[in-house]
Amino acid sequence: MAIIFQATASAPVNIAVIKYWGKRDTKLILPTNSSLSVTLDQDHLKSTTTSRADPSFEKDRLWLNGKEEEIKAGGRTATCIKEMKRLRKVEVEDKDPSAPTISKYPVHISSYNNFPTAAGLASSAAGFAALVSSLGALYALPVSPSTLSLIARQGSGSACRSLYGGYVAWEMGSSPTGEDSIAVQVAPQSHWPDIHALICVVSDDKKGTSSTSGMQRTVETSRLLEHRVAVVVPERMRDISAAIKARDFDTFARITMQDSNQFHAVALDTDPPIFYMNDVSKSIVAMITEYNRVAMEKTGKRKAAYTYDAGPNAVIYVKKENVKEVADMILYYFPDVKENFKDVFHLYSSQEMAGKLVDGYNAAVAKPWPKGAVKGLIHTKVGDGPRVLGDEESLLGPDGFPKTLA
Repeated sequence: MAIIFQATASAPVNIAVIKYWGKRDTKLILPTNSSLSVTLDQDHLKSTTTSRADPSFEKDRLWLNGKEEEIKAGGRTATCIKEMKRLRKVEVEDKDPSAPTISKYPVHISSYNNFPTAAGLASSAAGFAALVSSLGALYALPVSPSTLSLIARQGSGSACRSLYGGYVAWEMGSSPTGEDSIAVQVAPQSHWPDIHALICVVSDDKKGTSSTSGMQRTVETSRLLEHRVAVVVPERMRDISAAIKARDFDTFARITMQDSNQFHAVALDTDPPIFYMNDVSKSIVAMITEYNRVAMEKTGKRKAAYTYDAGPNAVIYVKKENVKEVADMILYYFPDVKENFKDVFHLYSSQEMAGKLVDGYNAAVAKPWPKGAVKGLIHTKVGDGPRVLGDEESLLGPDGFPKTLA
């Protein structure tokens, strides 16, 4: 029986707290500034990819959520596949004459996201991280996640941060070749495991202005971005890394919200301006601001942090002990979201899911919203890096084609 060369891997979503926005090299995807993110738990949000190499395949092919996607020559997916094949040849086949020369074989790749693609939930980051992790396992590459992050970065910049679990920095580097623009782990999940995230899915539609086109317009036209890149981000990278190592949530929360605000200010400073947040997004900012005001009066410390990527969805970071209060607040202003909330951590196991506010909270900072304003609520937490999965989780059938087609 012929040997089947196949591997399946999953990779996590990451949500940045120091935002990546702007490239200094659009082909190699080299950023104008360093960034830092929290890796989220794959038990709730992940991209799974199966890769198979076979000499009988006619060409490289890719299916996403059961639908075939064109692999454009010279495009990002083609670049990642080509670079992974090159690594297989250099790191394995050239060093071991007995190793099968599978780098010469075409590949079939099937990928599945368990969350809406292109809806502001870092789907491309998880997708390219899963692609590179799957090919890395297929090719049995003896390399570090940081080395794989160099290739994942060329698919989607933020994908490089999904090669690690926990708290991850993407160091911008200075080399024109991009060899030092890599992901490094600031701290593992186990260092600070009680950071949870509540994600308010404000829209699951595709964005009006894609991240790729939006950020380059910002680079070309925003004077504020120049100051952000040169002065603000280096300080924040240093300070938030120290806060993570010290498990200092108050500082972590302050910097996270400040950086989200500045990222959207930079989008607004673009010519013409880009608006990613909507009125629901702004309402959630007001809710978290008031929640923190009450907390600061009582304890002197913030208890929640909002952050927004290039879209209206809110990600709220909160320590495990305070998640219920924040969920109660969301349900108070968005009562119908309970219909689309999987309570995976059993916050409401012994009581009805109903909204309420903490004592001293000024309810007038926002208005209760009608049904549909927030389409869903996802509860997750800091998680681990890519996982290599068993054959039973393969997305490809015995014939090398997806088991499920759209």
